[in-house]
Amino acid sequence: MMNNRNLSSRVALGGIVAALCIVIMFLTGVLPALYIAAPMAAGLLMIILVEEVSVGWAWLTYLAVSLLSLIVTFDKEAALMFILFFGYYPMLRIWIERIRAKPLKTACKFAVFNFFLVVDYIMTVYVLGLPTFDDTGKVMYVILILAFNLVFYFYERILSRMDWFYHQIFVRKVLGRRR
Repeated sequence: MMNNRNLSSRVALGGIVAALCIVIMFLTGVLPALYIAAPMAAGLLMIILVEEVSVGWAWLTYLAVSLLSLIVTFDKEAALMFILFFGYYPMLRIWIERIRAKPLKTACKFAVFNFFLVVDYIMTVYVLGLPTFDDTGKVMYVILILAFNLVFYFYERILSRMDWFYHQIFVRKVLGRRR
């Protein structure tokens, strides 16, 4: 049975991470150029919950932030990006990392991301009603897909570095704990 102090610290940490995620997502209304970077940054915060509490707790926080971001953020496209990929990917990545074969692991990561691109496009055009690039031809779609895959490549590298930074610098040197 979980003691009240442990539960209180979990709830507090989840609330702090959720609040930080919402603030970051809210910034897309102030600086629209952050519509891709903000969901990515908010997703990175989920690493804290995964490492300090549990994956389940991170999923609950993801659900809360997803719902709140739809309600309070001005940029619904950024909220959609958080909900459809960047919010849950740090948790999903834990299971993908268990795949031993590196080419298969990489293929799975890019398959999940490209599936997100397709779903995001469909939701953005048909649900949010934002315009498409139909007048520029299929070349623009190819360029965008390649550009987004490059962004994902760097996001994946950042996630790897964040894991290392969190354990080696933050936990060991800032918090003074050893795991």
